[in-house]
Amino acid sequence: MNGSELAGTSASNPKSKEDPAGNGREEKEKNPFAEYMWMENEEDFNRQVEEELQEQEFLDRCFQEMLEEEEERDWFIPARDLPQGMAQLQQQLHGLPAADARASQDILSKSTLNPDAKEFVPGVKY
Repeated sequence: MNGSELAGTSASNPKSKEDPAGNGREEKEKNPFAEYMWMENEEDFNRQVEEELQEQEFLDRCFQEMLEEEEERDWFIPARDLPQGMAQLQQQLHGLPAADARASQDILSKSTLNPDAKEFVPGVKY
């Protein structure tokens, strides 16, 4: 092989072993702006981030207002706010049993209502 043949083979093979950076150059030559492509949608990205920040700020404000409102509100606490007699009455009411089955049977036996009557619906004529 003479010098012209050697020069031709090295020129036809751009990926030579001596030039390890040759691969990187070739990829950049395909798309020279590849490392800047993220900037293509920069405005959309910025708008999305701003919306998320505004939403988070709004939620924080609402939560803070809710906490302040809760602190300002005077909550009704029966043990504190009801007079002593009322608290005792309330305890007595909780201690009373519900109407027993015998009492409800007495009410039904004395009733003059028709158990087979249609259900009353306001505004409907029968």
